[in-house]
Amino acid sequence: MVATDSTTSTFDAFDPTDPVFALHRGGKMQVAATVPLRDADDLSMSYTPGVARVCEAIAADPDLSHDYTWVSNTVAVITDGTAVLGLGDIGPAASMPVMEGKAVLFKQFGGVDAIPVALATTDVDEIVETIVRMAPTFGGVNLEDISSPRCFEIEERLIERLDIPVFHDDQHGTAVVTLAALINAVRLTDRDMQDLKVVISGAGAAGVAIAKILQSAGVHRISVVDRQGVIHPGRDDLNSVKQWLADQTADWARPGTVGDALEKADVFIGVSGGTIPEEDVARMAPDAIIFAMANPNPEVHPDVAHRYARVVATGRSDFPNQINNVLVFPGIFRGALAVRATAISEGMKLAAAHAIAELVGDDLSESYVIPSPFDPRVADVVSRAVTETARREGLARRPY
Repeated sequence: MVATDSTTSTFDAFDPTDPVFALHRGGKMQVAATVPLRDADDLSMSYTPGVARVCEAIAADPDLSHDYTWVSNTVAVITDGTAVLGLGDIGPAASMPVMEGKAVLFKQFGGVDAIPVALATTDVDEIVETIVRMAPTFGGVNLEDISSPRCFEIEERLIERLDIPVFHDDQHGTAVVTLAALINAVRLTDRDMQDLKVVISGAGAAGVAIAKILQSAGVHRISVVDRQGVIHPGRDDLNSVKQWLADQTADWARPGTVGDALEKADVFIGVSGGTIPEEDVARMAPDAIIFAMANPNPEVHPDVAHRYARVVATGRSDFPNQINNVLVFPGIFRGALAVRATAISEGMKLAAAHAIAELVGDDLSESYVIPSPFDPRVADVVSRAVTETARREGLARRPY
C-alpha cells in the first residue's frame, strides 16, 4: 500500500467485504447535540430568539465563547495530506480516514472533541492564513501529517499569530512519548541522561523534535543521521532545519555513517523507515537501548535488537513497549484547554513525559518501560501535569 503522489496509488485492492472497509463505511464519527430539542421552548432557547442573547454577550466579551460554545473543548485536526502515516503524499481526500481516526482517539482517550480538516493546498502561506481565519471556531490546533520541512515553518508561524495551543503531533507527540520511555529505560539500565550517547536515525519532523526534547532533558551527546550519514556543520547539502541540527549537535556529532555513529552508542532511536544492518547494531554499547519506531517495519527488527540491547521498543502494538502518540496528545490538549493555555511550552511537554514515565513505577522491566495506550490513568496524569506547568509558567488564562 504505497502512494506515489497525491493522485496515483499502487493500491488497487479495494474490497468492500474487507472488515476494515466495513468499519470505515460512512466515516468513524458524527456530530451529536448536547442539549434537548423536544418542543418549541427548547427550540427557542437553542436557536432563535434565545440564541441572540448569547451572541450579544459574546460580542461584548469574546472570552465568553469559551464558556457558552464548544470552543473550550474542541480541537481542529488539520492536514494537507502530504505525509500521511507511511503512505506519503496521498492528498487531502485520502488523508481523511486518518484524520477521523485521530479525532476518535482524542474523544476516546482524552474526552476532547476534535474535528478533522483536510486542506486542498500545500502552500505554506495559504495553510497558515486558512488556519488563522478558522481559529475562532476552535480551542486548539493539532497539526497532522504535514511534510517536513514545511511543517516547522507552519507551526512556528501559527504559534506567533494565535493565542491558542498549536501542536504538531508528528513532532512533539512522538518526542514526548520517546522521552517518557527513555527515562525509564535509563533508570532500568542504571545510566544517567547527561552521559548518554544517542543516535537518532531520521531528520524529519520527529527526529528534530526528539533531538530538541532530549537536549531539554539533559542529553547532549546526540548524533542525527539522514540518508547521507551523520549531520554535521561541515556538510554543504543541509536545509535550514538540518543546519540547525548540525549546529546544535556540533560539539559531539562527527562525520560518518550510521554504523560509525553507533560505535559504543547507548541509545538508538529510529524515526526514519530505513533499515540498520545487524553488524552496525552490534557496535553498540552493552545493555543498549533501541527504540526502532518505523511502521510497519522497524529499523531494527526486535528479534535482532534483543541480541544486542537490553531494552527494545517499537511503534507496533504486537511487541512490548509500544511508542504510541496516543499516550500524549489527548492529555496534553485536555490539560491545555482546561486552563485556556495560550500555548504548549517545552516545559509542558517535559512535564507530560515525566508524568507518563512515572506511571510505570515499581513495575518497571525490560518489557515495560512505557504504559499501555489503554491504561486509563494516562490522560489524567498528563492533563494534570500540563495544567500545573501552564499555571506555573504563566500560560494559563484560567488560573483555577
